[in-house]
Amino acid sequence: MARILTAFVIGLVFGTGIMVSGMANPAKVLNFFDFAGTWDPSLAFVMGGALVVTAIGYRLAFRMPHPLLSNRFAIPTRKDIDVRLLSGAGIFGIGWGLSGFCPGGLVPALGLGRSEPAVFFVALIAGILAVRVADMLRSRQRLAASS
Repeated sequence: MARILTAFVIGLVFGTGIMVSGMANPAKVLNFFDFAGTWDPSLAFVMGGALVVTAIGYRLAFRMPHPLLSNRFAIPTRKDIDVRLLSGAGIFGIGWGLSGFCPGGLVPALGLGRSEPAVFFVALIAGILAVRVADMLRSRQRLAASS
């Protein structure tokens, strides 16, 4: 129960930060990328602030033997950069640049009652499912080829 309550409070803080900073507004993101037009550099300050808070938080957290609500830190071990990572990052960037929504800003925007975030959310889930189905089909083909 403590983990669920903690996740709720952290999500509430994150969502509040997204809304206060204007990150749930796609125009804010799109104007950040519009260098030749209505460029708005404020997104860089939001990202810079997030990096500073994260760097301080990580330094403090890793001084502890384990997280408060778990017996170990869940740290990714893969460090290689492959085609899958680069293509996923590229597709994510294209989607973010075209729509102005990233998943972090999308979730709070769903509560605004507008249709654009809902449409983007459905497309986001469809994209995730499409990649999972493609991965599953590739795995089956590899298994069939090896046997």
